[in-house]
Amino acid sequence: MTLYENLAIRLREHIELGFYKPGDKLPSVRQLAKEHGVSISTVQEAYRQLEQELLVEARPKSGYFVSAQKQDNLPSISRPPQRPLEVSQWEEVLNMLMIRSRTDAVQLQHAMPDMKAPTLKPLLKDLTKQDPEIGLGYSDIRGTEELRTQLCRLAVASGCQLHPDDLVITSGCQEALSVCLRAVTEPGDIIAIESPSFYGSMQAIKAANLKAMEIPTHPGTGISLEALELALDQWPIKAIFVTPTCNNPIGYTMPEDKKEQLYRLAQSYDITIIEDDIYGDISFQFPRPKTIKSFDTDGRVLLCSSFSKSIAPGMRVGWIAPGRYRDKVTHIKYVSSSMCPVMPQLAVAKFIRLGGYAKHIRQMRQNYEKQRDQLLKAIKTYFPKDTRVSFPDGSFILWVELNQHIDSMKLMKKCREHGVGFAPGPLFSATGKYRNCFRLNYSEQSSEKREWAIKSLGEVINTFQPQES
Repeated sequence: MTLYENLAIRLREHIELGFYKPGDKLPSVRQLAKEHGVSISTVQEAYRQLEQELLVEARPKSGYFVSAQKQDNLPSISRPPQRPLEVSQWEEVLNMLMIRSRTDAVQLQHAMPDMKAPTLKPLLKDLTKQDPEIGLGYSDIRGTEELRTQLCRLAVASGCQLHPDDLVITSGCQEALSVCLRAVTEPGDIIAIESPSFYGSMQAIKAANLKAMEIPTHPGTGISLEALELALDQWPIKAIFVTPTCNNPIGYTMPEDKKEQLYRLAQSYDITIIEDDIYGDISFQFPRPKTIKSFDTDGRVLLCSSFSKSIAPGMRVGWIAPGRYRDKVTHIKYVSSSMCPVMPQLAVAKFIRLGGYAKHIRQMRQNYEKQRDQLLKAIKTYFPKDTRVSFPDGSFILWVELNQHIDSMKLMKKCREHGVGFAPGPLFSATGKYRNCFRLNYSEQSSEKREWAIKSLGEVINTFQPQES
């Protein structure tokens, strides 16, 4: 256990035992460093960990204080049907993807990063300078070695030790997920998946002619291992499909020990894990959370990710660390789309190598965390009091749960008339559950536009409330 973890445990105990009351000022960073014989950075990291747990809050120029109250309005634990199901909802997903709203509308439905960040300028500039003779020809079907080498460097932060030959580059994470599903299953197989889950994952399951076994999921710690084990005992599940870090849509990051337990569970049942880590680099935690792949000793975890959320979706640069399935994944990728465009790969590799990516990520983490808090404050101000909302410790999306009588599909149509868009809850389930829920993005628009959008959305939601007698 590290020094900052030990210090965080002591402070947590003092808070929970009542030595420090809600609203009390905590000892200064310098005071704690001196008392415990540790560095200032160790104390800062301990406080940061307690901030992530919502036990303390930092006030500019004042120091750290015990939070007035811990986050207690998280969305409910999901309770999906206890049987494998065919995935539906494609028409609803397609309709949302094809929406062409008025130009003054505030679109909060798409999980899009901030693509206007000044830290992206070196990358965008370099894209126009690529040598055409290199960029327009065929390349290694696994992707350029330059990019795979840089990805191996990045993987160290997530606890993985990879070699360039361990990776296959794809056209974004969606292709990576689709390729992995086809590599480890046959039509008709059952896939265990979180509930709710990203609609792109659901549609990849549908396209592969598979069935989804939705597993109850906690909004703070992730997929229920107890429920998953019961499902594994009852059904011939072929693989587990999870997004355990900065989950889309409900935002949780699975604790490290639980990630290892999930891996051990897959080992004991001898099944595969497909891990989507697309938001891992924009976690607000430090150090960056480990992947399930970091515990993989027998190649059963297929790790998927891309730069679509950390840089821009138009780059179409994703990758797979497929473990024991490398040869099959490479073949399916080749048959599916052959090689990926070379120019974006070379530009991203250089961006990483020269330090531009690390600088960009640091800035985006700070921006997104600030924007999350702004949006949560606006929701608390304008939404009904019984609203429940996620508290993501990374990424740029929130999951909102309204009163059971509110239908988010009907709400979406009404809000579109007011110039506000969001992603309705039924898209995130195999059978259209979560009708009283929806997902919001807080990265693209200005804070003023987001505030206006949440206020407008709140006004429309309140028209759906039951009339008081």
